[in-house]
Amino acid sequence: MLSAVMVGCGAMSKGWLQALKDTPYLAENVAMVGFVDLDPELARSRADAFGWTDAAAGDDLDAMLSRVKPDLVFDVVVPPARQSVVETALRHGCHVLSEKPMAETLDAAQRLIKLASDARRLHGIVQNRRWLPGIRRARAFVASGALGDLTAVHCDFFIGAHFGGFRDAMEHVLLLDMAIHTFDAARFLTGQDATAVYCRETNPKGSWYAHGAAADALFDLTGGVAMTYRGSWAAEGANTSWESEWRIIGSKGTLLWDGNDGFDARVVDADEGFLRPTRSIEAPKPTDAVISGHAGVISDFVSAVQAGKAPLTPGTDNIKSLAMVLAAIESADTGRRVTLPAV
Repeated sequence: MLSAVMVGCGAMSKGWLQALKDTPYLAENVAMVGFVDLDPELARSRADAFGWTDAAAGDDLDAMLSRVKPDLVFDVVVPPARQSVVETALRHGCHVLSEKPMAETLDAAQRLIKLASDARRLHGIVQNRRWLPGIRRARAFVASGALGDLTAVHCDFFIGAHFGGFRDAMEHVLLLDMAIHTFDAARFLTGQDATAVYCRETNPKGSWYAHGAAADALFDLTGGVAMTYRGSWAAEGANTSWESEWRIIGSKGTLLWDGNDGFDARVVDADEGFLRPTRSIEAPKPTDAVISGHAGVISDFVSAVQAGKAPLTPGTDNIKSLAMVLAAIESADTGRRVTLPAV
């Protein structure tokens, strides 16, 4: 059994801990031995609330790791604290699974990749959308070739999200805090990476956010595919799913996917007339059973550590999704098309 320490015991940690308790594979393979937070009383209460009453609790990560010597560190801290937490964990010889974003800059992300490589430890990033049944189904359908050659991917995200708290004061709130989920999903669906982007960012009238609640971005992908993203966190009424709504276009047809279980695939039947006739086809469900959401991410990471292999979302891959976010922000700030760096 692997031992683990959780760093950051705020509200987000509850989803992690619930997954650890409720997923049989994780319950059998991971023992929580420590909890660390700037508020040591919160660390203690979080451990007790989920039944790890024997786990250590405190506010000093370095001291905790020296004391309990865990195999894994679960990093659920706020983004500005991530660099220090991951560096400390790697220095103690721990594998690390971090919440997104993996870093605040590409230089910082590349440093963490090098540190993990030098330490011969895994550093994975939570991109829980990759473990949802819907995206697995959409990805398998695209990979089947039923749509022909992929030509365009269009993503819409419109939700009136009233969080309160730190997000209300953030700059680039949509791009920095949410868009990476859709950007990463587009990479996962297409198997392609972004090479350039033009992005316009706005804060709509009536927005309860301080800055950047809406954005429109046009990406060029490596395979010649055009990707558009339209999003807003201040769009009241007619919400899309949290996984966005998708129109995926190929040379033979189109897949409409609502981000959940709604699939409508139509392909061209024959080369006839001004508008070619089309027919609906079923998007088959993947045969592989997948543990969804956070439980899937954590299970994949634990399995990778046990098997000595890379997880599905290592830092070496996630930096490419982070690069999309940072390039979109640069384009929005400068009003220019931005070429993404090779990472």
